[in-house]
Amino acid sequence: MLATPGAVAGEGADESVAAHYGDLFREQRALADGTGMVDLSHRGVVTVTGGDRLAWLHLLLTQHVSELPAHRATEALVLSAHGHVEHALYLVDDGTTTWAHVEPGTQGELVAYLESMKFFYQVEVSDRTGDIAVVHIPAGSIAEVPEGVAVRETAYGRDLFLPRADLEAYASAHGPLAGLLAYEALRVEDHRPRLGFETDHRTIPHEVGWIETAVHLEKGCYRGQETVARVQNLGKPPRRLVFLHLDGSEVFLPGHGTPVRQAPGPDGAEGRQIGFITTSARHHELGPIALALVKRNVPVEAPLLAGDTAAAQETVVEP
Repeated sequence: MLATPGAVAGEGADESVAAHYGDLFREQRALADGTGMVDLSHRGVVTVTGGDRLAWLHLLLTQHVSELPAHRATEALVLSAHGHVEHALYLVDDGTTTWAHVEPGTQGELVAYLESMKFFYQVEVSDRTGDIAVVHIPAGSIAEVPEGVAVRETAYGRDLFLPRADLEAYASAHGPLAGLLAYEALRVEDHRPRLGFETDHRTIPHEVGWIETAVHLEKGCYRGQETVARVQNLGKPPRRLVFLHLDGSEVFLPGHGTPVRQAPGPDGAEGRQIGFITTSARHHELGPIALALVKRNVPVEAPLLAGDTAAAQETVVEP
């Protein structure tokens, strides 16, 4: 949809979709009010078919999916042997096919991993990114879903797996379009982590709140489960996700990776770095906000600095 008048391209992993269409706050308000749609066609799409698909995925993912009812949305992770998050999958099964959308550019590695684990199971794994586009419809929208299109329905909206050839026609019928910055601002407000933004190479699910939404603590063995169980039963994660209200007088938002420190104390000494900004956004009601990953033992009442910007924290993951 970058050819749409007023569209401004995103950056980094999101460069192939529109960051906004000329009015960031109007686009946010539209989504918050349950109107419009977001082009997420840059996200990877992976499908799994075959009679063994759910039982097989159950062995590989952190989520309990062996008896996943048709059309019920869920989230799941693929972990490394040491319990670090490698992939985040946003899943739904339509009764014959399991659909998942994943971060842009990660679908190739995910498909390669799944293919390596097929063994004798009756499953077929496909990268459908080339012919299927993900579209987000906000909660409360009355937009119609075309017949035969798989849908993930969640508390914050519906994700449609739309034939890529139908994307422009659907957008014309169900606009106004909202850009990814509007979508991301609402994601930050909801404290929802995103792979590659709230995570790095050593992130474990407990640190960013995925233990509640993407991990089933009573299911059978999967790669990385030992770390999940050990932290859950015997310890605490080394870091925790926090939500930040940023000083609204600053012109620039602190970008991903900006160091987070404790604000100077009574002696004027500034604390050492205790974390980093993961995602920042300008919200139509809350002003500048951000998510950050900080050390677990940082006091929840401690005032912080994101770069040079004052920040007050709210707890997302308990210390």
